[in-house]
Amino acid sequence: MNVRKFSANTSREAIRLLRDALGSDAVILSNRNVDGRVEILAMADDAISSIAAPSNASAEVPSVPKFTPRVDADFEFNHRSDFAKSTLEKNVGISSGEMAEVMTEIRSMRGMLEAQLAEISWANTQKRQPQKAEILREMLATGFSASLSRYLIDKLPESEVVSNGIEWIKSILTHNLSTISNESEILEKGGVYALVGPTGVGKTTTTAKLAARCVMRHGPAKLALITTDGYRIGGYEQLRIYGKILGVMVHSVKDEADLRIALSELKNKHTVLIDTVGVSQRDKMVTEQVAMLSGKDIDVKRLLCLNATSTGETLSEVVRAYQGSGLAGCILTKLDEAATIGGALDIAIRQKLNIYYVASGQRVPEDLHVANKQYLVDRAFKLKRETTAFKFQDDELPILMASAAMYNGSNSNRNIAEVSLG
Repeated sequence: MNVRKFSANTSREAIRLLRDALGSDAVILSNRNVDGRVEILAMADDAISSIAAPSNASAEVPSVPKFTPRVDADFEFNHRSDFAKSTLEKNVGISSGEMAEVMTEIRSMRGMLEAQLAEISWANTQKRQPQKAEILREMLATGFSASLSRYLIDKLPESEVVSNGIEWIKSILTHNLSTISNESEILEKGGVYALVGPTGVGKTTTTAKLAARCVMRHGPAKLALITTDGYRIGGYEQLRIYGKILGVMVHSVKDEADLRIALSELKNKHTVLIDTVGVSQRDKMVTEQVAMLSGKDIDVKRLLCLNATSTGETLSEVVRAYQGSGLAGCILTKLDEAATIGGALDIAIRQKLNIYYVASGQRVPEDLHVANKQYLVDRAFKLKRETTAFKFQDDELPILMASAAMYNGSNSNRNIAEVSLG
């Protein structure tokens, strides 16, 4: 079968031995660690062709596709992998399960090689263009993800001045943030809005702030409040007290049927605000809540409350859990408590979330402001981490960039490719 085995201390050495023996067109079949050494099984490209040929010499020999270098590396890799897989399954008798394991190992090795190359590439860039490393540290210190930071640094125009580079980064981030221009989106148009999100993000307080603004604009007769919070002790009472102060009745619902009845009775109201029960993004009740607010004949716009003190990974989970059929937008809460807000802005940019308001305190209704994207970006860079333990050093940046490169095929990074640079 002309399968060759190459063993070395590192993957790089094994690849070099493979290429010296079989050439750059060789097909890798497996990659594994054996007793601390890297072992690679591979076949030459012409060996694959000979296997693919039929045993009957009198039969017409089909031409084997000639692989040529392509600009699209992913297409080339998948094309070769699929061809090798089908050929080996048909002629060598390898089961589909074994073949799937082999292909998994191949893709794993590819990711490892890409990460190593990215680490080497960034180390060279860091030496040639130290200003890029400084700008990268600034972005990471604000809380922006390594993948988004790496993408923007790669697109950064040539400049010897760090401040110019940071201003360019700020302009791109500002351009990609989406916010409402004024409060007419809610206060003038009206409609039914539900504030959703995990426990403790400030949904009830934010609902009260929005209610106070609606009352000041249209009066208490035009507003209705609904709560689905029947689990938390005092949850309904908290909103009822706010409603009593504002002169607005608070209605409590338990399920989709109750909600449909309540909305039917309140259809003459200009604005209806729904305060929902807080549910962890990993709780199956999230799906039930999304379904209740997205039911038939229920026109509810869902606003996701994002805690600015949470990490980017946590916020990403929250958005995925609450996304459902689509969110009308989000409200950033607890800005006054956040050490950095880059993670929250990062998620808003990736998920194309329209930021309605930002909340920065407990006062009702003073501590609620219409989102200003230029202010948010400037604040993100002003709030950058200065603590030594969380500050990345020069020798840590190549490793971080290599880790970011390993996820180039993920959904989150495909979102990065949609970031507008102009």
